[in-house]
Amino acid sequence: MYVPEPGTVTMFSTTWCGFCRRLRGELDRQGLPYTAVDIEQHPAAAEVVRSVNKGNETVPTVMFPDGSTMTNPSADQVRARLAS
Repeated sequence: MYVPEPGTVTMFSTTWCGFCRRLRGELDRQGLPYTAVDIEQHPAAAEVVRSVNKGNETVPTVMFPDGSTMTNPSADQVRARLAS
């Protein structure tokens, strides 16, 4: 299981996903810490994504330190969730 460091998130993504590139850029611009995990390179990560997205490998999927997830969020949604 992937568990982010406190105050950070894990972003499950692929190299070719435009939504993933957008979110990475937004997180970088806002200074929000994250770890990117390519689900095509890590089968266990792909399983995590499928388990929270009804069997689909929908990316970006973001996992928070408490284990909760959001699929295709904005950086503002990620920041708000981390602040709560």
